[in-house]
Amino acid sequence: MYLPVTPSTAIAEGALVAYSSGYLIAATSSSAAGTIAGVLVKAIAATDADYAVAREVAVEVPVEQNVVWTADVTSGLVAADVGLYQDLTDSVTVNRGASTYDIVQCVGVISTTKGEFILNVGCGAEAQ
Repeated sequence: MYLPVTPSTAIAEGALVAYSSGYLIAATSSSAAGTIAGVLVKAIAATDADYAVAREVAVEVPVEQNVVWTADVTSGLVAADVGLYQDLTDSVTVNRGASTYDIVQCVGVISTTKGEFILNVGCGAEAQ
């Protein structure tokens, strides 16, 4: 989908993006699951010609349950984390030590610092 982004805001490719005042921003550690729209397709950099312009950007929006997202993790991801819900450290990193907003559910361990997660975001987000 193409969704409106906050002008003059740099966001990394592959970042989870959330609504704030009707525009997308990079999701944060305190973004509620229902405000997260999806994953940014292309990075937004300060050097982009349209960086300061009100515009829409491409976002991969999960439209079905059990969409798996591969993400970096704060250190220490282990097999015992599989099945647990976790929060974000920032828009591209899962915080395995936090579970207030339950943004993702761990479904696989790639390494101690990378895992596979089901996204629990958008209008279909479930309270845990």
